[in-house]
Amino acid sequence: MRTTAVVVLGGSLVLSAACGTGVKAPTSRALAEGWFLRAAATCNCRGDAVSRAGFEAAGWLPARVPTTVMAAEAEQGRFPDLYVGTNLDKVPTEPYQGPWWYRTEFELTREEAGRAGLLILDGVNYSAEVWLNGVLLAGRNEVKGAFRVHRLDLTGMLVAGRNALALEVHPPQPGDYTIGFVDWNPRPPDRNMGIWRPVHLRLTGDVALGDVFVSTDVDTETLASAELRVQARLANRSARPATATVTGAIGDIRFSTDFELAAGESREVVFSPERVPALRLASPRLWWPYTLGTPDLYRLRLEASVGGRTSDVFETDFGIREVATYLNEQGHRGYTVNGVPILIRGGGWVDDLLLADTRDRLKAQIAYVKHMGLNTIRLEGFWGSGHELYDLADREGILLMAGWSCQWEWENYLGKPVDERYGGVTKPDEIALVTRSLGDQVRYLRNHPSIVTWVLASDLLPHPDLERSYRAMLANDDPTRPALVSCAWLDSEVSGPSGVKMKGPYDWVPPVYWFADRERGGAYGFNTETGPGPQPPPLESVRRMIPPDHLWPVDAVWEYHCGRGEFNTLERYNRALDSRYGPSSSVEEYLRKSQVANYEAMRPMLEAFAINRPNATGVIQWMLNSAWPDFWWQLYDAYLVPTGAFYGARAACRPQALAYNYADGGVWAHNDTREPLRAVATVRAFDLDAREIFSARHPIEVPGGSSRSVVSLAGRVPGTPVWFLDLRLTDPGGRELARNFYWLPQEGDVLDPAESLWYVTPVKRHADLTALARLPEARLAVEASATGSSAAGVRVRLANPTSAIAFFVELRALDAAGNTIVPVLWDDNYVSLLPGEARELVARLPLAGGQSPAKLELSGWNVPVTSVVLAPEPAGTVAAGGAHVK
Repeated sequence: MRTTAVVVLGGSLVLSAACGTGVKAPTSRALAEGWFLRAAATCNCRGDAVSRAGFEAAGWLPARVPTTVMAAEAEQGRFPDLYVGTNLDKVPTEPYQGPWWYRTEFELTREEAGRAGLLILDGVNYSAEVWLNGVLLAGRNEVKGAFRVHRLDLTGMLVAGRNALALEVHPPQPGDYTIGFVDWNPRPPDRNMGIWRPVHLRLTGDVALGDVFVSTDVDTETLASAELRVQARLANRSARPATATVTGAIGDIRFSTDFELAAGESREVVFSPERVPALRLASPRLWWPYTLGTPDLYRLRLEASVGGRTSDVFETDFGIREVATYLNEQGHRGYTVNGVPILIRGGGWVDDLLLADTRDRLKAQIAYVKHMGLNTIRLEGFWGSGHELYDLADREGILLMAGWSCQWEWENYLGKPVDERYGGVTKPDEIALVTRSLGDQVRYLRNHPSIVTWVLASDLLPHPDLERSYRAMLANDDPTRPALVSCAWLDSEVSGPSGVKMKGPYDWVPPVYWFADRERGGAYGFNTETGPGPQPPPLESVRRMIPPDHLWPVDAVWEYHCGRGEFNTLERYNRALDSRYGPSSSVEEYLRKSQVANYEAMRPMLEAFAINRPNATGVIQWMLNSAWPDFWWQLYDAYLVPTGAFYGARAACRPQALAYNYADGGVWAHNDTREPLRAVATVRAFDLDAREIFSARHPIEVPGGSSRSVVSLAGRVPGTPVWFLDLRLTDPGGRELARNFYWLPQEGDVLDPAESLWYVTPVKRHADLTALARLPEARLAVEASATGSSAAGVRVRLANPTSAIAFFVELRALDAAGNTIVPVLWDDNYVSLLPGEARELVARLPLAGGQSPAKLELSGWNVPVTSVVLAPEPAGTVAAGGAHVK
């Protein structure tokens, strides 16, 4: 082995020996287009025939891979209105009980066909026979497991001209370790059978690269330096010895080493700072979660050459960062990034029910995560039909908790008996399969800096033998991240306490719960999945999912669009809504009140964890999104329309803000940045008639990553049944940093902790907010225009000329057909205006393309519906906050 020296010239790293230049780079081709599908039972086809070029596929279903069977059928229009009412339940399951054929053809030149070939299957659910050019490549025992990545050698089997590839894909059976949606929604009738992740054809010379990984070690004391370690698997795929030169480039850094390989030999190669001093970086550009800094990325290019000719090339982005975990004084687990503690505030992710998320849909959802101020997504299951979700998280600075779902831990989901402590993976053959599956996922995803931890189990613990197997694999394949043994408050005999909790709630609880509870899901420690239960979407979305004859009252069709098990009803939510805000007489009234309740329920959960640092270390809202149109567990709905909970989360998660503590009546300031906060807190309270009953201004200082009490309002009894609290945070120059507006009862909700269930703490007495119905009408003055040369947004100026508070005003940017344009990113929404107050708000429509907003519509609790036809604003208009609109 010979390592080429590097020298530094003028700040750049330059090789002292030139890199070899090849004649033609190897190819890596995604086999995405030109696929055809058919149920095997309907064609009586043999693999050696289906996998021949020119096979007649008339009547087969055209598709683009990756796709599940039902996603391909839906794309071709076979299921109109699939998610309306109970239509999903009417799809017959018989066609999906047996295997389906997937076939495609691809063209190769003579030179390409002569290379060493590799077929890479990133994800097949659940097993498959794989055929190429009439020959069986692999059987079902080899290509088995939804989370396995399969690499099949094609050397000598490719032909010049047309090649044909066919997979007979078999569906998962009860007891298989497959993809699952647990109790979140119905199961798709095809059980997500199909090729659910990409298929690649990789063509190389005699020597190939694989399993490339860049690990980083940051000096967390100073952040002034970092060390990189580049490793890869180098394989000689020929029948003769080879001398391979591996050359790497990271920006201006260059390194190169020669390796002697025997015929057929495969070995790991490592470039370390000890061997390549240039891999010690001074002043590195670190990757940060976006709330703490900039998520900078680097790019590695690794090339293997033989005899001066390029044999293989691999490129990947990576980030320089160090993640770690700790237990605080109370034994609760927290996380640090580059040595800085971070309060985890996130949501639980789920893919589309048919695993059919598009890139634009993924971009929209990541934009929503950032817009709400959340910093983390928990993936209960290795979601994502490729790298796109992870790439977006890398670029946008969103942390990911990636790992297994509880799908395999409970008999009713897995489909076979399970151990009550360890779930359904206990036998040696099961442990071997699932460990290989985790290993494949780790190697597939480990270069993504956004992944903060590998989650080894959800509700239970992995069997001790399984955990040991996991940890042995991780020690070799990814020692850079901490593994979380379980998302529940459990002790492992292998690794000790999980340090995190999963104690609910999952159904509706009042705002005070998060501040008052100290035994279950309240704001202490790290709650890995929790939330205030249902979040019904706005009216326009409900009209898309519920047939007109079932729109009102709430009935069994609504419940079909709820969760499963204990969560297939809105009964507890509706009882609270009626008691607190008054019964509804129409679907319009019900959903208007629901958005108020959604906002009110979501905001305090996230604020309580911010206020209670450092005892509180993290919270994951269950859930972030939905797999299909439903009423439970979502901050925005399946149509990407934000709910009231979305803007409640945004209000709670501003980097620096004021918040009300429902338990002690105090106003707190919290600072989620690394920098100290020096600001002025303005606290004002108003009664139902808009009379000011309290006012105070306090200069405050809050260190980074902490919270401070500002003022107590305890004991101040307003003269009306409902009162309002207006909180504003400004910098010393008067620029507004954040605001919060609360509607509060004279007497709060009273919890009944003695009657708590595993999923909820009930309420003895609901708060009474029904006096909100007495608010007089407030007609707002509205000015609005479309922003940007391509009409990529809306600017609105609202003014309240009345003597009443304009309460909970929703703004909607509509297209010409009257539909809300999504995704939409309002500065703020569901806003309230004091008498005489004016506000300017801007909405961005990042993926609108040519879809120009035609109209603005607003309405509120006591604000009548108002529509404004939008015209482009004059060029050179200055946006809110001083941004120039081009």
